[in-house]
Amino acid sequence: MGSEMCIRDSIGIDIGTTGIKSIIIDPKGNCLAKNSVSYNLTTPKPGWAEQNPEDWWQALKSSIKKLIEDSGVKSSDVKGIGLSGQMHGSVFLDKNYHLVRPAILWCDQRTYRECEEITTIIGKDNLIKNTCNPALTGFTAPKILWLKKNEPENFEKTKKILLPKDYIRFKLTGEFATEVSDASGTLLFDVRKRKWSDFVLSNLNIDKSLLPECYESIEVSGKISRIAAEQTGLKEGTPVVGGGGDQAAGGVGNGIVKEGIVSSVIGTSGVIFAFSEKPEIDPEGRLHTFCHAVPEKWFMMGVMLSAGGSFRWLRDTLCEKEIEIANKKCADPYDIMTEEASSIEPGSEGLIFLPYLSGERTPYPDPYARGVFFGLSLRHTKAHLIRAVLEGVTFGLKDSLEIMKKNNIVIKQIRASGGGGKSSLWRQIQADAFNSSVVTINNDEGPAFGAALLASVGTGNFSSVPEACKETIKITSETIPIKENVEIYDKYYKLYRSLYPALKSKFKNLSTELDESKTG
Repeated sequence: MGSEMCIRDSIGIDIGTTGIKSIIIDPKGNCLAKNSVSYNLTTPKPGWAEQNPEDWWQALKSSIKKLIEDSGVKSSDVKGIGLSGQMHGSVFLDKNYHLVRPAILWCDQRTYRECEEITTIIGKDNLIKNTCNPALTGFTAPKILWLKKNEPENFEKTKKILLPKDYIRFKLTGEFATEVSDASGTLLFDVRKRKWSDFVLSNLNIDKSLLPECYESIEVSGKISRIAAEQTGLKEGTPVVGGGGDQAAGGVGNGIVKEGIVSSVIGTSGVIFAFSEKPEIDPEGRLHTFCHAVPEKWFMMGVMLSAGGSFRWLRDTLCEKEIEIANKKCADPYDIMTEEASSIEPGSEGLIFLPYLSGERTPYPDPYARGVFFGLSLRHTKAHLIRAVLEGVTFGLKDSLEIMKKNNIVIKQIRASGGGGKSSLWRQIQADAFNSSVVTINNDEGPAFGAALLASVGTGNFSSVPEACKETIKITSETIPIKENVEIYDKYYKLYRSLYPALKSKFKNLSTELDESKTG
């Protein structure tokens, strides 16, 4: 019996923006071991974001070897592997399947002209009809057009285009494959029909042969190759399932697999994620509608680009003292920062932060938008700045919740994860700003855990994704809104909402001035 249980262990791998996370779980969803390995992001020009996919592969090899070592599980006892990763990024491979150039990431803003071109060629209504989404700078299709226009020699070399996790799939299995949730974020996918959109591909003159085969998230898409087995320590022939883009896999990892449960995820980006039985569409295109990692289901999400990214910027820029204290205490600098912020009253005494450090997606698809501290006075301290960032990011997430409510999305429970789930202060700010209880669950590995569950379903340990979530995910805490704070945040949220419209044209003017100063 013990041997039978042992061979049902599953591995989940998440190729994130700042690093790779790996987790191995037993049949009941218990974590046997986990680890993370970081890598760098480069910004060759303002608004650009790139990574070397080879860094992902080197990090993966290191991570998997340590995972197997720490867990004490034999590689022969791993029944399946699930992949997750940052969405939208473009990996370009030549005829020998070597990298043509660095990958262009989801947070890269260089493609605003290509987005305008796509909308003109296809038409906004036709685009939403065929892909369920408008053209946004983060998506994959504009990146392909950018390469074609700006690096024609690299485009000519390109024979395959893969998403980040699917490059790792290729390195592990030798297969060119993706799955429906990640494909949904390319703007080349018919989200309703769950297949590549021939209409969009033909209109944009993109050869379908450049794209990988598409699977459902729980389907086996390949098996560990001999070469990958030698390099990682995994067993040759181990099945690799489709997996999911980080948001879909994170939705599974948070148990967002039925209506009424919504997640608030704060990583580098911030996401409000809601399950849907059918492909619902926000008429104004502010929310994204993608295929879920649950077969024949969908999800809607609102995405802000600099959520935890704003907090990290604040840490790296202004919190040298907090980092020093944390190092002495062997603590997390973010814990020191939130402890300081807890001394400040809700509303930060009139200091409001707009978290648009790298442009924005929801509710404003604006690559020109920039971060702002509004209301700064001599009275404000660093602690005020820290709390204002926490509150500003939460207001950005509230924007997505409000749009969902107007689209009749049922919201009965909000599950917090990522940085916003770990901090009791940030959970309370969310509960107060959302005027809703906020709960946490018994794991905080999000996409990596979700990917492991998808592998567990795909290799027969569970009959369905909802069953896997029901059996493994439990509520561990609940944060109730404080009435007085709700009233304070309602007032400041209205002021927060008024700031972007007042500054929108100024953001674009600033971008124009910067461009002219560089060329002049």
